[in-house]
Amino acid sequence: MEIFGFNGLYINFGNIMIKNQTKGTLLAAEYRLCSSFFSRCKGLMFSIKPRSLVMAFHKEQKVGIHMMFVFFPIDVLWVDKEQKVVAIQEHLKPFSAATSKELAQYVIELPIGMIAASNTEIGDNITWVKL
Repeated sequence: MEIFGFNGLYINFGNIMIKNQTKGTLLAAEYRLCSSFFSRCKGLMFSIKPRSLVMAFHKEQKVGIHMMFVFFPIDVLWVDKEQKVVAIQEHLKPFSAATSKELAQYVIELPIGMIAASNTEIGDNITWVKL
């Protein structure tokens, strides 16, 4: 399932939700897509408030993320090309870093508490749903 193209810095998808298909729960009512090298590097840096981001890569790879100049904790999901959750990091602290040991094509950064609220676990399927 292709959810976007790879030609923008930031694309705001206010009309597409991210859902945990396995559990039938909502992860994000809207999100910002980061598909370029620059937008993925910047991510949430210098943001005032948490928001949902999807970092998209052209192919599966081991993906590390940093929290430099991010001033609030977040939850993170690593998702493979089949849209299956392969790694989870809850409560990732500011000025820290995390890497998945598994291959992922998408990294979903969420406001803190969303993984627990949606009961998301490794192996769950994630979907992008148009409103």
